[in-house]
Amino acid sequence: MADTSTQSIVIGASPERVAAVICDFPSYPEWTEAVRRVEVVEEYEDGYASQVRFTIDAGVMADEYVLAYEYAEDLSRIEWHLVAPSKMQKFQRGSYDLDGNPDGSTTVTYTLEVELSVGMLGMFRRKAEKMIMDTALKQLKRRVEAPGAAQ
Repeated sequence: MADTSTQSIVIGASPERVAAVICDFPSYPEWTEAVRRVEVVEEYEDGYASQVRFTIDAGVMADEYVLAYEYAEDLSRIEWHLVAPSKMQKFQRGSYDLDGNPDGSTTVTYTLEVELSVGMLGMFRRKAEKMIMDTALKQLKRRVEAPGAAQ
């Protein structure tokens, strides 16, 4: 059974800028530590990725999998799910919710639900999920707020 975890972070940029970084899948290996390769497998007519293949290597966990993406019309929500089980995952569903703040910043809420193919005690799984989410949000914030980042 998969558990759902949620975390939020405030990023000093507009929701449009945050969404642009999230949707720029080919650049993920430049700013996400565990992602080694990303390939957009299919696109919607509007050019947004509909299926993306990820190759990750996080030391103790290496995997290759394809995620299917859907987007809110205004990109305030970007969600995905695992297309087929992978070596390490039976199930994955997640989303980014982007809420603009009056000061021009964006609150990003990351929700992730994963069921691993390998057994893991609940305590360790929750710790791993927290670490994955903390890292993902901090790396996203660093990328979006980087000096010289396209606005």
